Amino acid sequence: MASENIITLSDADFKEKISGSEVPVLVDFWAEWCGPCKMIAPELEKLAGELTGKVQVAKINVDDNRGTPGEYQVMSIPTMVLFKDGREVERIIGFRKADELKKMIEKHL
Repeated sequence: MASENIITLSDADFKEKISGSEVPVLVDFWAEWCGPCKMIAPELEKLAGELTGKVQVAKINVDDNRGTPGEYQVMSIPTMVLFKDGREVERIIGFRKADELKKMIEKHL
């Protein structure tokens, strides 16, 4: 489901990729069975293309990786969490258009 502009994270590499990033990381917590998650995928693709080099878009499947969503108290999906310097700075729950996500991200660039 990931593309050239979107990376896939797992419980094993989550902290390393988030804290090691030189740009903010927008993480999409999602699952295969989630309708709104499927709806937001093209919005994230668009965003990842528009903000290449400014932000890293990443996805983590909550069914395959149960530790990380629990640690960050992700209770419903899709949840998009923006990390900067390895720390959570903002969170959006539910479907959003790319423009709305972009506005949220730009506050932290």
